Amino acid sequence: MFKRKTATFITLCMLVLMPVSIAAQRNLDTYKHEAVTWLENNEAQFETAAGKINEYAETAFREHKSAKLLADMLEKNGFTVERGVADIPTAFVATYGSGYPVVGIIAEYDALPGLSQKPGVTTKDPLEPGNPGHGCGHNLFGAGSTAAAIAAKNVMKDHNLKGTIKLFGCPAEETLAGKIYMAKAGVFDGLDICFTWHPSSENEAKLAKTIAMNNFEVIFRGRTAHGAGDPWNGRSALDAVELMNTGVNYMREHVKPTVRIHYMIPDGGEAPNIVPDYAKVWYFVRDVDRPGVDHVYNRVLKCAEGAALMTETEMEVNLITGCYEYLPNHVLTRLLDKNLRFVGPPKFTEKDQEYAKEMQRNLNVPEKGLSDEIPDYEDKETTGGGSTDVADVSWLVPISGELSITTTPAGVPWHSWAVASSSGCSAGFKGMHTAAQTLATSAIEAFMNTKIVEDAKEEFKEKTKDFIYTSAVPLNQKPQLPED
Repeated sequence: MFKRKTATFITLCMLVLMPVSIAAQRNLDTYKHEAVTWLENNEAQFETAAGKINEYAETAFREHKSAKLLADMLEKNGFTVERGVADIPTAFVATYGSGYPVVGIIAEYDALPGLSQKPGVTTKDPLEPGNPGHGCGHNLFGAGSTAAAIAAKNVMKDHNLKGTIKLFGCPAEETLAGKIYMAKAGVFDGLDICFTWHPSSENEAKLAKTIAMNNFEVIFRGRTAHGAGDPWNGRSALDAVELMNTGVNYMREHVKPTVRIHYMIPDGGEAPNIVPDYAKVWYFVRDVDRPGVDHVYNRVLKCAEGAALMTETEMEVNLITGCYEYLPNHVLTRLLDKNLRFVGPPKFTEKDQEYAKEMQRNLNVPEKGLSDEIPDYEDKETTGGGSTDVADVSWLVPISGELSITTTPAGVPWHSWAVASSSGCSAGFKGMHTAAQTLATSAIEAFMNTKIVEDAKEEFKEKTKDFIYTSAVPLNQKPQLPED
């Protein structure tokens, strides 16, 4: 009798709960479709924004016009915008709503030096030789993330959804500086979860881990003298740079295979017949985690100290920035994968594919065109060779793995004129729209199903345990802004 009553009670509960669950799913799908439809109807304004940022092509901490364009757009669409956060004039935070959950979306908009390129042209053809260009597609990144935040906000407003959405305008990713100083200043504090994406040559939500890095300069100061008349009176700062580099290159045999060290000499003197009293070398040191970077960094500095002793010069170290390795969140990455499949891959035209294949022919890479497929999701973490300042955010708040969306032809080199070309034309814009739709629908689902948020936070808590974030950059160090 007891079993029969219990079974009846459970059945009644299921009958009561089932329609609610179905109704909730119906509402969720409806709200996601609304966001996608709004984005489709407003593609032109975001293509215009991406095109303008592509024209501005502003490098690290110089993104004044790009940041203003996006911040103004968000403000006009009902967001409250705080500009110049973390002592960075080109960083901002746009906020809509209030209360739990607090969902963040990352936006970037900095360009790379020397990659000026006419959009939609399949051979190297700079707009202005030597000028910057968007060889990593951050014009699409910034405009696409902004579009996603506005679309999600519209659904929140129309249906009175509880929660807060924040768009983080992040400068200087290419020098791994913007988010480091923003994180150090507490800009990301209070977030429950965060989403990000990046232009790519594939469509995939993946658990890609980047590696930790220190970005620093070593400056040597010596004494000038005539290179032929009295060189014995000089102390060459350039000699110190070369001896340091020699020491580091011999050290390469004695570091782990995961370590990457690269450098360039931005200043080595004025003329061959003047013993240079000033020289500077710029280094990146990377490894799979912060302890590995710290270890190698200290060894590189010993090479610098030895060079200074040998040349009787003075040495100064300028740590520009340092980042952690990326900590992707499985729960949020699976959510992005789900919604990428909900919206589908970019819809490239035959003309887009012809453009891509012509570029591939010119670059002598396989003519695969633009990828319009979504591979099966793999719930496993992989480690690449690059670094990003998004990684520091990933140690502060649960953040999705990378959402990669096709914006450029397969096989072309990144940080190149080829990516700059596609970032300013139809192919890049179509990928941007897909990214915006995926981010917007994922944010809406998080607002409507807060269990996703709680599961993501639980995974983050388990991974970080007793970890306390400490910036690699000294606490009192301010962002090193350009003088112009």
